[in-house]
Amino acid sequence: MKRYKVTVTTDGSGNATAYSPRVSGEIHQIEYVKDGSNGYAAGVDFTITGEATGIGLWTQSDVNASAVVAPRQATHSQVGVASLYAAGGTAVQARIGMSNDRVKIALAQGGASKVGVFHIVVA
Repeated sequence: MKRYKVTVTTDGSGNATAYSPRVSGEIHQIEYVKDGSNGYAAGVDFTITGEATGIGLWTQSDVNASAVVAPRQATHSQVGVASLYAAGGTAVQARIGMSNDRVKIALAQGGASKVGVFHIVVA
């Protein structure tokens, strides 16, 4: 596994966009670590995607503390039909793969000149 650390600093309006280095593999988790003394304001909004395709990795509003997510996506058959667990009709999910792409981290409402760190764990 490999960990990519991205430090993101907001502008005077509380917004920011930052990118990871290029990654290839399955995203296992994304960890947001709030800086205790100069962390984002309560209620920061995240939109984290793959840069090339826009594939959604993590979208959440009103985040107040450090958090960890393990993003997954629905799987499909060869004819594009959603794969479901038979008993409950619940979608089968798998890790999201990226190939030579960057993770785009866009923030809003983070407060002026605030800092946060994101760790992207890829296998």
